[in-house]
Amino acid sequence: MIATYLQRSGKRTTRVIAMVVLAGSTVVLAGCVNDSASGSVYNYGQAQREQIVRTGTVEAVRNVTIQQEATTGAGVLAGGALGGVAANTIGSGTGNVLATIGGGILGAMAGNAIENQAGKTKGHEITVRLDNGETRVIAQAADVPIGIGQRVRLISGNGPTRVAPM
Repeated sequence: MIATYLQRSGKRTTRVIAMVVLAGSTVVLAGCVNDSASGSVYNYGQAQREQIVRTGTVEAVRNVTIQQEATTGAGVLAGGALGGVAANTIGSGTGNVLATIGGGILGAMAGNAIENQAGKTKGHEITVRLDNGETRVIAQAADVPIGIGQRVRLISGNGPTRVAPM
């Protein structure tokens, strides 16, 4: 009886399954942690903790790209699901199956590329000559304007070192 129902409603069942996969992918995406390379962002564990402050002068600023270490796979899942659903409307029979598989593969590739691009942040590599004569280099997101000759604070302890204007 179930097999007969599935045969009669094959396209509808495929679409329902595809929508379930798409919804699951959306849940995966929503649960992803967004790492930040900003000098202005603290995670919960870093808040209300004593940190060391050193002062210095910026000697150089170089533009860099900060790349997320690894993808979550959510782009592949979401792209594959969307590509499969979109391609499922093409043709019938074997052609429909091949189009759905091809659409899923192309969608997964596109989703992965989008996730990789979304994992990039514009940043600065900042060279600071500390008041004690030592030199430090810190890379962080380019969300706070920092210029050569500017006096800055290096804030460190229990996490990343940040460069902040004085």
